[in-house]
Amino acid sequence: MAEVSAKDAMKLRQMTGAGVMDCKKALAESDGDMDKAVEFLREKGLAKAAKKADRIAAEGICDTNVSADNQVASIVEVNSETDFVAKNEKFRGYVAAVAAQAAKTDAADIDAFLAEAWELDPSKTVKEELASQIAVIGENMNIRRFAKFVAENGFVESYIHANGRIAILVEFEGACTDATKVCAKDVAMQIAAMNPKYVHQGEISADYIAHEKEILKAQIMNDPKESQKPEKVIDGMINGRINKQLKEICLVDQIYVKDGEMTVAKYIESVAKAEGCALAVKRFVRFETGEGIEKKEENFAEEVAKQMGM
Repeated sequence: MAEVSAKDAMKLRQMTGAGVMDCKKALAESDGDMDKAVEFLREKGLAKAAKKADRIAAEGICDTNVSADNQVASIVEVNSETDFVAKNEKFRGYVAAVAAQAAKTDAADIDAFLAEAWELDPSKTVKEELASQIAVIGENMNIRRFAKFVAENGFVESYIHANGRIAILVEFEGACTDATKVCAKDVAMQIAAMNPKYVHQGEISADYIAHEKEILKAQIMNDPKESQKPEKVIDGMINGRINKQLKEICLVDQIYVKDGEMTVAKYIESVAKAEGCALAVKRFVRFETGEGIEKKEENFAEEVAKQMGM
């Protein structure tokens, strides 16, 4: 078995929420391979399916910009070092300007976006204006990511939650009416609250489903009681659990948060019927401030080392 360092055990604990000694054992059993250690903990029922990207750590805000005709929209995340700066009106105004620029950009990635001319002062690039803002605000900042939607045969709507902690863009196919825009806003709120990963099950790969079934089977076989059940029963348990899991991560299959008696799909259908038009979610993007950036924990390494006897 591989030697396990306190640093690696700390990292695995931050990723999974599992106990220190469980993390140490998982790393030892996996020869120090972090991904395999995560799988080991999941199979033992000691960790959630969460990856590092699920951890919320950095400060800052997310913002959106939607055109008056709901045809073009952007979403951005800009990070700061402290929550104090994230609440600053100057910082929030700057983020709004970044979102406005993102709505007009043709950049394919963040590097290209940072290299283009800053619309409010073309003598600077977006990156140079960021540097100027850092000098004015007095804290390190970062334009972390952006996305842009241009509607095709439909419209785009947005939603901002918790003063920019979470931001949503959702594109619908169908007529853009007052009622369908309200529907789209409701669906965007659903995305903010329930964090789906896909629009519908057709977007999920067969490999993902097969992998999750393997995890579920391993969990069952590690349970002294469930592992003794007939194979046919175990297969049924696996299929039941995977179907439940897929309904939780697919937007249209989720229970609608504003009415627990219907799914999101049924809610959209009811609006479409009332408006006499076809209506469907085409795609969405959800930004949550700081997701995927691990926050520094004071004295956490010392705590782990102490528990490991190091």
